[in-house]
Amino acid sequence: MKAPDMNQKELRELIEFLKEQDIAEFELERGDVKVRIKRSVAVAPPPETRIVAIPTAAAPGPSVPVAGASTAPSGSREAPPAPPVEDGLHTVHSPIVGTFYESPSPGAPPFVKAGDTVDVGQVLCIVEAMKLMNEIESDVAGEIVKRLVNNGQPVEYGHDLFVIRPKK
Repeated sequence: MKAPDMNQKELRELIEFLKEQDIAEFELERGDVKVRIKRSVAVAPPPETRIVAIPTAAAPGPSVPVAGASTAPSGSREAPPAPPVEDGLHTVHSPIVGTFYESPSPGAPPFVKAGDTVDVGQVLCIVEAMKLMNEIESDVAGEIVKRLVNNGQPVEYGHDLFVIRPKK
């Protein structure tokens, strides 16, 4: 007999319970659903400093972000600062937490590469979240200057994905 899947109400109650009990890491498997929750105390960065969360390992199941908590484990190292973006360049950010894929399937050519010209609405990549493939489209027309993420790399909400030189 198959166990029922978790619904959003149960997840919210679970997250609230973990917050109340000050539990930093939790993992649950129910049927074919696996939930992994990590939270840590967010520290305010000094002005002009950017902290990027780096997951320690990609879990085989979906992750559930906890509102108001960083997904980076305590004591994790910071990513090297992103190179400054030239004036006039546009950065495309991830709209969701998930795994970055440069092509529609393994072995297929990437959607775009540095030097390619893109139009508004053209697919740049896929971010997989909870086994759903979300196509990330360009919000400006122009030339791809650089891809900032490696294929298969986990990305956070707002993570920089591409730098585009907009058409004039």
